[in-house]
Amino acid sequence: MTNYCKTFFVFLGDKPKQITIRNYTKQDIPALIDIQRECFPPPFPSELWWNEAQLLNHINNFPEGALCAEYDGRLIGSMTGLIVAFESEHPQHTWAEITDHGYIRNHNPQGDSLYVVDISVRPTYRKFGIGKCLMQSMYETVIHLQLARLLGGGRMPGYHLHAERLTPEQYVELVIQGELRDPVISFLLRCGRLPVTIVPEYLEDEESCNHALLMEWKNPFMPLTI
Repeated sequence: MTNYCKTFFVFLGDKPKQITIRNYTKQDIPALIDIQRECFPPPFPSELWWNEAQLLNHINNFPEGALCAEYDGRLIGSMTGLIVAFESEHPQHTWAEITDHGYIRNHNPQGDSLYVVDISVRPTYRKFGIGKCLMQSMYETVIHLQLARLLGGGRMPGYHLHAERLTPEQYVELVIQGELRDPVISFLLRCGRLPVTIVPEYLEDEESCNHALLMEWKNPFMPLTI
């Protein structure tokens, strides 16, 4: 394993604050579960938060894909990925299938794509670019491991407001054109992700009507051949 550790400044209000992004470890597990608790409060079911067995699998199976953001000695965000062999001609899948229900026992070191399992930032820190910094760190991991791309299914939480008049494809197109704003898809676009395809029944998600937008970031040093 190659350890990842990066320190930089973000602005919380008018003042620069030092943030560190690093690999998370066993000692971070209580804080990682607390981040989930804060990010997904009731009525979100607590049994869907990360559990200790899942987090241990992340650390043991693919530590390079287990990242956290730390400020003033406190974890404020995390991001997890695994490596998969992505077949562009067969892009349809569910979150549970491709992440092994979050346990990543299907992590494939011989795969070509880093797949995002989860990204979470404590609500208090969401306006300071922490999520974008975590995403950038995962792009750097893609380059370091010489993978072709980063992939992930983006929720479409604004879609339920327009589902009666728009198909998922029409909704995404309007978000891309800037006619609509989606909290997740717009964020991922700002992070440099590109749309691949709509994935129905990706996740049980009322706001997204169970849809997700599969999005990728291509390694600029390794042009895709498939």
